Amino acid sequence: MQLLPRDLYEKLEFDKVLELLEKECLGELGVEAVKALQPADDIELIERSLNETHEFKHSVDENDTFSISGYTVISEELRMLEVEGYVLPEEGMRNIKIVLNFTHNIFRFFRGARRETYPALYANIREVSFDESLIEAIGKVIDEEGNIRPDASPELMKIRRQVQSKQKELERQFRIIINEYRSKGWLSDNIESFRNGRRVLSVPSEHKRKIRGIIHDESTTGKTAFIEPEAIIEINNDIFDLETDERREIYRILRELSAELRPYVPQMRIYQDILGHFDLIQAKARLARQMNAVQPQLFDKPHFGIQKGRHPLLYLKNNKLGKKTVPFDFTLFGGNRILMLSGPNAGGKSITLKSVGLMQLMLQSGLLIPMEEGSEMGIFHELFADIGDQQSIEDDLSTYSSRLENMRNFLENAGQNTLVLIDEFGSGTDPKIGGAIAEAILQELNHKKVFGVITTHYSNLKIYSFKAKGIVNGSMYFDKDSLSPTYELQVGRPGSSYAYEIAEKSGLSKKVLDYAKHRTGKNEKAVDQLLVDLQQEKQELEEKLREMKEREDKLDKLIKNYEQLHRELEFRRKKIKLESKEQALQQAARDNRDLERLVREIKEKQNLEKAKEMATQAKEERKQLSEEVGGLIEEVYYKPAAKQEKAGEIKVGDFVKLRTGGATGAVESINRNNAVVTMGQMRMTIKLRDLQHAKAPLEVQSSRSVQSDTVAQTANFESKLDIRGMRYDEALKVVEDFVDQALISNSNSLQIVHGKGNGILRKAVRKKLKEYNVTMDIWHPEQQQGGDGVTLVEIK
Repeated sequence: MQLLPRDLYEKLEFDKVLELLEKECLGELGVEAVKALQPADDIELIERSLNETHEFKHSVDENDTFSISGYTVISEELRMLEVEGYVLPEEGMRNIKIVLNFTHNIFRFFRGARRETYPALYANIREVSFDESLIEAIGKVIDEEGNIRPDASPELMKIRRQVQSKQKELERQFRIIINEYRSKGWLSDNIESFRNGRRVLSVPSEHKRKIRGIIHDESTTGKTAFIEPEAIIEINNDIFDLETDERREIYRILRELSAELRPYVPQMRIYQDILGHFDLIQAKARLARQMNAVQPQLFDKPHFGIQKGRHPLLYLKNNKLGKKTVPFDFTLFGGNRILMLSGPNAGGKSITLKSVGLMQLMLQSGLLIPMEEGSEMGIFHELFADIGDQQSIEDDLSTYSSRLENMRNFLENAGQNTLVLIDEFGSGTDPKIGGAIAEAILQELNHKKVFGVITTHYSNLKIYSFKAKGIVNGSMYFDKDSLSPTYELQVGRPGSSYAYEIAEKSGLSKKVLDYAKHRTGKNEKAVDQLLVDLQQEKQELEEKLREMKEREDKLDKLIKNYEQLHRELEFRRKKIKLESKEQALQQAARDNRDLERLVREIKEKQNLEKAKEMATQAKEERKQLSEEVGGLIEEVYYKPAAKQEKAGEIKVGDFVKLRTGGATGAVESINRNNAVVTMGQMRMTIKLRDLQHAKAPLEVQSSRSVQSDTVAQTANFESKLDIRGMRYDEALKVVEDFVDQALISNSNSLQIVHGKGNGILRKAVRKKLKEYNVTMDIWHPEQQQGGDGVTLVEIK
């Protein structure tokens, strides 16, 4: 992320946030990580960092975290340990053990369900495993307090027992000597002391010749001699020898431990890096808790959707003082990218501007932001700020020259992903000329489509912002009655400086103010008020346009819904009519059978003329009814499907089904307008127009087949089906094909023979028949006609 100028951190007070972050670190590794922290512009990196902080903050809130406290950096210890033959001292081993223990706590924390609860945190150690043998090896030598264990080796244990025995002997002998010499008055008030590592008696100088032993020292005044009695010299010598043996044994133990740890130095460096990273994360999380900060929704583009945002440092300061921090909402609508912020001095303009910049730096550094849940923020690739006094003695630049230098740099480097923050834009020179130059710079920045927050008092900049597309006026609300700021941001409304009102409140004389008003004239204030009114009217108009657009969108949706409902209603009406005609056609078929029976009876009575007449009449009625049904089928099934045919023609190998419903089959061959379709073990020749694409069906093997020449052909349809001996899945498929053929052939009386057995096939038949959305009667005949081994079906 490109930052301008060099002291941007200080201008936006980001350096103070980093100082607070350093204080929350537990060790030097975390502090170093904070010092190396830089705002990024890679959304994946930013999002990962924010997720880590958010998850750790949540774990702290839930009191579900691992233990980390103060630690020491072990980089130097690891560097020395790599040297062959080097023996790491006791303190170095102690530091390594502390780092390993904390790292071990981190790995143990992520055992089990916490890996799913804190995925971003767990990702830091997912590819690493912790070698517990390292802790075990050090633990055998270094105890919990960081000292050499008494049982680090059998020899060390033996030496320390001997030392303890000698010290007890020394204590006993020393007490005997003290009691003897004290009774003789040979000892001073401070009876004993230590000199040169030896336990000695404090003896007045006049008695020092009376006590046999070694004089180790004398007081500065010469009045006291420190004597080691002859009776305990041998014991002290033994203790000294044993302590020498102890140091030698400890050195041997540390040498062996150093050799054992040496191959694992690279691994321990990784553990140290993990600890340092988690130290940084916990510091971010604890600072976020102090600021009551949250993770906003992130966009991979410039964007602002701040709700109830608070300046981080001001919020912490006010919290300590028990004061309330006034939040602000900052969202840019309607293609606006730049906020031109105006209003009186000390009204909160600069604080709001700095808040936006500081929040952006914190966000892109992986820090949570003090704002409302649900807030939105985007990513910028450049952040430029011109705030405060820019005077530079070193570069021989005045304040205004320095500001112009900043503007030149901004214009050269700014683009669509740039955030520009300018405080008191145009100030520092003649207002008329400064305002004109500022307007020209603003025009160029707007042309480059930058995002920004700019504060000003210049009316020409407010008027330009009102006219220009992409720029919106804003103000800090000012209470005109009390002449005091409220620190509330209002986007879409320019603000007045209220210079005369504030001057009057400050005590300037009426004479001075009258002269000033006379010099500025009435137009100056009128322009401000006119701009406020125009901006308000513009905002109201834009609001009405948005409402009209929303209503138009809703109306379009309603019209589309109405048209869809109308089509569905028309389809249902025609389908009901079709079903009615189909039922009438089926009734005609039944009447035809009755007619044939009647013809046979009449033939028997030799009344042939009457039979012919009745047969002709019945055929005509049935033909008319068939034509009506055909027309309705054309309207219901084929016309709505006309648009679907454009999606793709039916080809050999495609899975298809009848437009009227039923089973799915595969196209075996196509001959002109007809297709041979295989449905299970049935092969049927069906018109292409009666078919539509379908998903692949479940494969079912069957040993029987039924063949029909055309859908309309009814003469060869056998209304009886025998499925005895079939498996359950075979029976389901064959019954489905059989019923489909019956519906195509308009056959209404069906007989399915399945046998009695254990009732499996009978249940299969019932199950398949219930799947059809067709009214039908299902029953079993009398026992002499097959009973429950046969299922009779009457389709209505």
